[in-house]
Amino acid sequence: MRSRLLNLGILAHVDAGKTTLTERLLFAAGAIDEIGSVDAGTTQTDSLALERQRGITIRSAVASFAVGDVTVNLLDTPGHPDFIAEVERVLSVLDGVVLVISAVEGVQPQTRVLMRALQRLKLPVLLFVNKIDRSGADPGRVLRAIEQRLTPAVISMGATSALGTRGACFTPWDAVDAAFLARLTEALAEHDDNVLAAYVQDDAGVPYPRLRRELAAQTRRALVHPVFFGSAITGAGIAPLMAALTELLPVAAGDPAGPICGQVFKIERGASNEKIAYVRMFSGTLRTRDRLSLGHGRDGKVTAISVIGRDSAAQDAAVSAGEIARLRGLTAIQVGDRIGPPAGAQPPGSPAEHQFGPPTLESVVVPARPGDRGRLRAALGQLAEQDPLINVRQDDTVGELSVSFYGEVQKEVIQATLASDFGLEVTFRETTTLHVERLAGSGAALEVMNTGTHPFLATLGLRVDPGPAGSGVVVRLDVDIRLVPLYVYKTADAFAEMLTQYAAHALREGLHGWPVEDCLVTVTDCGYASPVTGAADFRKLTPLVLMAALRQAGTVVCEPMIRAALEIPADTIGAVLAAAARLGGIAGPPSVRSGLALAEITLPAARAQDLTRQLPGLTSGEGVIETSFGGYRPLRGVPPARARTMPDPLNREEYLLRLTRRAGKTSPVLPWPASRKQRNTAAS
Repeated sequence: MRSRLLNLGILAHVDAGKTTLTERLLFAAGAIDEIGSVDAGTTQTDSLALERQRGITIRSAVASFAVGDVTVNLLDTPGHPDFIAEVERVLSVLDGVVLVISAVEGVQPQTRVLMRALQRLKLPVLLFVNKIDRSGADPGRVLRAIEQRLTPAVISMGATSALGTRGACFTPWDAVDAAFLARLTEALAEHDDNVLAAYVQDDAGVPYPRLRRELAAQTRRALVHPVFFGSAITGAGIAPLMAALTELLPVAAGDPAGPICGQVFKIERGASNEKIAYVRMFSGTLRTRDRLSLGHGRDGKVTAISVIGRDSAAQDAAVSAGEIARLRGLTAIQVGDRIGPPAGAQPPGSPAEHQFGPPTLESVVVPARPGDRGRLRAALGQLAEQDPLINVRQDDTVGELSVSFYGEVQKEVIQATLASDFGLEVTFRETTTLHVERLAGSGAALEVMNTGTHPFLATLGLRVDPGPAGSGVVVRLDVDIRLVPLYVYKTADAFAEMLTQYAAHALREGLHGWPVEDCLVTVTDCGYASPVTGAADFRKLTPLVLMAALRQAGTVVCEPMIRAALEIPADTIGAVLAAAARLGGIAGPPSVRSGLALAEITLPAARAQDLTRQLPGLTSGEGVIETSFGGYRPLRGVPPARARTMPDPLNREEYLLRLTRRAGKTSPVLPWPASRKQRNTAAS
């Protein structure tokens, strides 16, 4: 019988000590013989050379250790906000989280962003206040900040002593501490009337074993969050934290005999440059030589499995629900792929969708040697495998490559990675804002084979309508299934899936060259000539029809916005709001509490860094800013245009000419009824 499993995430604001905590946990569990140093670049989970040089986590990493009969798969994640997408992917595979907070710096902006995400996903969280050995450590102040800025549903689990010294320690409270029992009972009674009734009816109070069981139950339901204190450097407080991992957090669930369902959260390359996919299984059992459908016409066969937590040198026959494994052989696999059921099926325990914002910046990458352009394209493609939000665009007209990213630190990391891992020296041109287009209305278009200058062996009619914010590109069918070439696509669902892929690719560049967001595409007409119509006819025809419909609907160019939550001294609110207004920001009504002013400002993403830079001077270094993605806002005036990198379906003649040149010939034209009624009759 296999041991119980806990897939645990370590999250924190940058420099709060999460990688050092990871090292300490591995050492305390006997998984490593010596604690590595972030400064020396000798930690287990920061394996990239660049991570060791910079002392920051860039890619998530997995390490394992045992606590009793529980195997803990520990995932160390980036702390810098530029790598929030990496954190997002890890959250989808976790059973519980330890959120690390510095006892000196306290609750920091990224801490609040992470806690909001954890609360939204209802992930169980233990809080660990680290660095109690450092000068300036103030656990009481930090605990109050946690209650005010993160959540009031916290329970301090012990007392600290000798703060700010190497002898600082943490002593857990137990059943003999009456004050702790009272606080614990009160906190648990907030969420359970039975606890409240037992407390009121029994003068002796609720028995401590029952309180511990209820604490574990409520922690696993993310209703309360126990707070521990300690030092990852000295080891203070580590033993109580490790005991809490197995007592208070839920072990991995899932039915090994159920339908296969897993999530790919990381891709890396092996020694032979082969893809290695990290997958968390939520249901079922995946075996070597199993063939998987990955969606969008991609599939592959698993050639090797290595389950995390077992002998790293050995290969395993299978990976089951709850486990994390490295898969080889799936050459087409991508980060974020769902392994298992078709769209719409959602086995119990499947990962939830996340809501971190997209990258808002873009820059052209220029190789130092012009002859390296091909190598640069391949290298950026590999980086995009590891982080799909690093979108790579290639402008064939001028031979330029551009990438999208979150911030300047991420851009510097891309530059350094290209140099260290690929031997490519590059420079970045000026960073620009990444805009999007949204539909201004609805539009429709139809292309019928054998008419006009239509060279494709397919008929396609599409209507475009604005979709809900955040919905992406959605394709639905409104045609008789007999008009779908099932000998090509097998099923109507497969046809819709491939058209979704075609449409999403075409909508990467709208009327003004920017990606088109939140578009509902309805197939209103369809036709083919059996047996010569192929998938390529629909793939090439889709952009032509889609852009004609888009032109009829019209689009509005929108700029990305940042939502900035400010916590500043009350006497500086006027100066800060004035500065935000000069940057194009719109502020909500501020509130004042305990000498601090709280305000929320929405401003263009292009100016958010300006406000961050100005804030220390405006607030004498006491202001705190927390930023998050704030959606998109239509631009006024003449919208900025972006050069197209794909054949332009808006220019029909040029589009058809370029496709003809690529194919080296024109498609034959076969007779096919022109009217929809005639085509319906012919199909039947």
